[in-house]
Amino acid sequence: MKIIIGILLFILIVLSCSCLTDEKRNYNLDFEQVSNGYPTGWINSGYPYYVIGMDSTTTYHGNFSVSIEYSGSNPGYKTWGLRIPDIYNGKQITLAGYIKTENVTDGYAGLWMRIDPQIGLNNMHQKGITGSTDWTRYEITLDMKPSKTKQTVVGGILVGKGKMWLDNLSITIDGKKIKYLKPRIFKAIEKYNESDNEFDSGSRITLHYTDNQTLANLALLGKIWGFLKYHHPSIARGDYNWDYELFRILPEYLKIRNNKERDHLLLRWIKQYGRIPVCRTCETTPSDAILKPDLSWFENGDIDSDLRNKIREIYLNRYQGEKYYIRTTLVGNPEFCHENAYSRMDYPDTGFRLLALFKYWTIIQFFYPYKYLTGKDWNKVLDEYIPLFISAKNELEYEQAVLSIATEIDDSHGGAMQEFNKIAAWRGVNFAPYIVKFVENKLVVVDYYPEYTQGEKLKIGDIITHINGKSIEFIVDSLKRYYPSSNKKSMLRNISGDLLRSNNKYADIIYISSGKTRHERLNLSSNMLDLYTMVYRKINSSPSHRLINGSIGYVTLASIKEEDLVNIMKMFSHAKGIIIDIRNYPSAFVPYSLGAYFISKYTPFFRSSTPNINNPGEFTLERADGIIKVGNTYKGKLVVLVNEETQSMAEFTAMALRAGCNTTIIGSQTAGADGNISEVVLPGGIKTIFSALGIYYPDGKETQQVGIIPDLVIEPTINGIKSGKDEILEKAISLISEGKEIYSR
Repeated sequence: MKIIIGILLFILIVLSCSCLTDEKRNYNLDFEQVSNGYPTGWINSGYPYYVIGMDSTTTYHGNFSVSIEYSGSNPGYKTWGLRIPDIYNGKQITLAGYIKTENVTDGYAGLWMRIDPQIGLNNMHQKGITGSTDWTRYEITLDMKPSKTKQTVVGGILVGKGKMWLDNLSITIDGKKIKYLKPRIFKAIEKYNESDNEFDSGSRITLHYTDNQTLANLALLGKIWGFLKYHHPSIARGDYNWDYELFRILPEYLKIRNNKERDHLLLRWIKQYGRIPVCRTCETTPSDAILKPDLSWFENGDIDSDLRNKIREIYLNRYQGEKYYIRTTLVGNPEFCHENAYSRMDYPDTGFRLLALFKYWTIIQFFYPYKYLTGKDWNKVLDEYIPLFISAKNELEYEQAVLSIATEIDDSHGGAMQEFNKIAAWRGVNFAPYIVKFVENKLVVVDYYPEYTQGEKLKIGDIITHINGKSIEFIVDSLKRYYPSSNKKSMLRNISGDLLRSNNKYADIIYISSGKTRHERLNLSSNMLDLYTMVYRKINSSPSHRLINGSIGYVTLASIKEEDLVNIMKMFSHAKGIIIDIRNYPSAFVPYSLGAYFISKYTPFFRSSTPNINNPGEFTLERADGIIKVGNTYKGKLVVLVNEETQSMAEFTAMALRAGCNTTIIGSQTAGADGNISEVVLPGGIKTIFSALGIYYPDGKETQQVGIIPDLVIEPTINGIKSGKDEILEKAISLISEGKEIYSR
């Protein structure tokens, strides 16, 4: 057993806001500092039914110890945790402390310590304390990597039943007490000179046409501009307003008409930002990296040797310090810092539109974990989109250009959390009171709101073939470039919600009902703008669990609450089988707490890939992480339902449940967008997102684009829709109640 990222994420996030002064570098390791009845700076996390607190009668030293005691019917784990925000130099860090236990069973008590991001972990799971013991000193040690460390978290843990006390902790680094050591001093990254406001009102760049030479020149400039942003020491540390430096070189650069002049100008431009110090800590890319930096654009590009050698020199001596434009979160995905949104520019001028393209292309080039899965050579994508961004003649066309290039990364997380302003208006402000989905590759009415249909004749199960004289196939083909998606299933899911949407007050449709082709004029209304909210409320107002046929438990994650899991699993503990429906987006993060009921031992279920911002473009697979076994394992059959609505956290949850002892996943291909997202801010106030943390099975197989492949593929049918059947749910009930073979790996 071990504690993994997901279990401790709450601790890490909450504690990340604290900071300590020099006078407080004992970090309250003796629990003598108290606030509101709890040790100052400490936080607890884990399963319910544990009593945590401070104890003034049972102590090893001083006035207080802290305790954890189990007091329920379904044991899990509970922790005390403290974040050490400072980073120290050294080779090894040791956490020591005194622990007393009473009747610890079905698990263990111990110390735990981890160095983030995923540098080291020790929680005494192999040498945990059981039974009843008097105060005893224990210690755990981890190897350090100060240059890569974000934080260290320490504490105590109780897994299973019983009670533990924790007191008088100490931390040493290479044998020296931490309170006598000075943390590493990072030079504060100051904002570039704010007096640099030369282009606040516009780039003053105009360009209406690009011949082949200009196109090639701009593509090379974009690649070098992006490369320097994250590699060149003076630029990466924030000495310059790098956006405005692009506008300073562009006027002269656009006059270049041959490669020799171009390369000479670029070399002179690069040299003005200072010499490149020799990097003593730059590491080579590991041979087993799942994604390696793409150096082909300059190593094999049509540029002269002097320019190539300069770029190579910068790469080999790339900046390793604290970076101005990027950092990583505690779980590893990138955060893009100090990016001006230029929100007052509804329609950015040519220079700012080029800037937007260069920014987005660069971020995907260096920080998209699935770049190798995109359908195109990413280097060629830049060449393709320069004319599109230059020629965008209004705000709508600019937004369309951004959405279109976001589609190129083949990611259902791509695009934006909400529609861009002009895109929303372009798609339409009026809606029909029908919910349509693609079933058997046809656009089918699956639900409607009779109070809004005003005598219209469409029924559930009717097939729409044409809208305003255009076939559904033609409309989908013309729109798909504006709907970022990982696979066809998720693309059709995204488009279907907008097909009966328009700025007109009606839509003429041709549809098939009862085998006959019919025509109808649908009334559209802006009152339907909240239709999706109505649907969402309908889904999430349903109870999170119920009993089917007296012997099968059903749980929908659309309305699940983590605090209800104990009671739900207690209710279903003797059920013949349990069905967990993830054809939705879970309302709570439950992969670990729910998955723990279905495994018989610690079970890895995923690996992640994270970017190395000290070597942009490098992604390596981390060790496999998994679920801790706590309490009794559910002995019945588990069937998990998925479809194209299953995305992101829902897919991650399905992966966790797949790790169970007797799990079958049924349904259809999921959205194929797993992993944390990162946000990209572009000129005009546009905010886009993408999957920024790679997620894989323990054997390295991808989930991106592929999604969660069901063990048994079952898809809705039009006849099933007409008769009001949930065919996937019915199949799950059949598998359990009839004792049919469960499809397993």
